[in-house]
Parts: sequence; structure tokens; C-alpha cells
Amino acid sequence: MDYIIALDTNVGIQKKTNQDSCCVRQAVTDRGNILFAVMCDGMGGLSKGEVASASLVNVFAEWFENEFPLLLHTENVLKEVEYRWNAMIKEQNTVIAAYGSRCNIQLGSTITMLLILEDGGYIIAHVGDSRAYRISDSSIELLTEDQTFVANEIKAGRLTPEAAEVDPRRNVLMQCVGASCVVEPAFYYGAAAEGECYMLCSDGFRHVISHEEIQNAFAPSSNPDDRTMAFHIGQMINLNMFRHENDNITAILIKTV
Repeated sequence: MDYIIALDTNVGIQKKTNQDSCCVRQAVTDRGNILFAVMCDGMGGLSKGEVASASLVNVFAEWFENEFPLLLHTENVLKEVEYRWNAMIKEQNTVIAAYGSRCNIQLGSTITMLLILEDGGYIIAHVGDSRAYRISDSSIELLTEDQTFVANEIKAGRLTPEAAEVDPRRNVLMQCVGASCVVEPAFYYGAAAEGECYMLCSDGFRHVISHEEIQNAFAPSSNPDDRTMAFHIGQMINLNMFRHENDNITAILIKTV
């Protein structure tokens, strides 16, 4: 399996700094082509959120370059990855919190990561309210669950999804890396097929645009190459700003081919 990749980020119309951080890596190995992507959103309203998000991205980019190749030859690669990611996220929660304590500041970050193996098997790790989607020509599927106050209220039947979209508490996270005493990442498994698109985004990307608009823009048949994909991401970012989204806006788009 091969991949076409595009990404873009924008500080948006209100904030002075961009607290989103992301990266994508692709490796050709003796076990085939491997795709790794990570999306982190430094906590809005917390000091130096960009430090927390950038440090997480750097730590996991280094992991992919230096440690992941050793895991490729284990019996159950994705389970080994889950074990390692779980430990690393908890370790970074402690490291970032300690940095904040030393500097007398509070900072934290969401994290959503995707790893796809040659056979299509994938794993997602998730903390917070960044998101991962799978998009086809006919559908869009949310692959992660927001770890937010309003998401919990929806599950409990005390809030409708429509009310949650405009609820002033929609950005209240139940946990994030660096600002929670204990972090328990969620993990999701699945199988990718050729001709699909996967998107990772910060919450600022999807507050004021609909799933239907995302699906129409990022349908695989409408995105034959990276230039077209980048153009469509830019269009969606501009639409967000036109509709007065006040957060940072970031998206990674990956097409399997």
C-alpha cells in the first residue's frame, strides 16, 4: 500500500500563536510501506500550549525513526505499539506537568496518532478532542471519541449532539497530556483499504463545518494527488475562518493507493 499526503495549519482569525502541531512520516521497510501521523492541539487558554504539542510531536517522531523499526519484527506489531504508546503518553504526561511546575505555568495537549501497516492494519491512540476520520466517496466515519464534558453528557442522554455543538462547555476536556493527574489513552484498531482517505484534525477544523462538507471536500475520487488534496484542505481552512472559527485550524489528509 502507498499513500498520498497533504497537511496544512493556520493560526486562525483570533489567536496570536498556533498551538497546533502535527507531522506525517512514511517509511519503506522490509515489511512494506508504513504510514505514521500525529496531531496535537496545545490547550487553548493554557500557557505555552504550543510547547506541549510540539514536544509530543517531536517525541513520537523520534520514536518512529529510532524505535519503531525494532518493533516491526515482533509477533504482534500493533499490540507492541499500543503497549509502547501507552507508556510513552503517560511518561510525557509526567514530563510536561513537571516542566509546567518548574516554570510555574499550566500547559497540556491533546494527541491523536495513526499508524498503518503494509497489510492495512492500523492503530489509533487518542487523548482529548482532536479527531481521526475515515472518508470514502459515499460516507464519513468518525474513528475516535471526544474525551470532553459534552461528549459524556451526550452518552448519558443529558445533551443532544446538536446542543453540544453550541454548548459553552464543548471545549472542556476530561483529560489531556500534561494537565491531567492521570491519563488513560484510548486505542482503536481497524483495517485500511486502498482508495480511502484518512483525516486527522484539531477541534478548530471541525466546529463550524459539517461532516457532509468534509466528506464532499475529501472524497477519495476528488483528490487524485497531493496538490489537489492540499488545495481542498486550504479551502476548508478558509471556510472555517469565513465562518469565524476562533481557534487554530489544522488537518492532515492521507489517501491510501
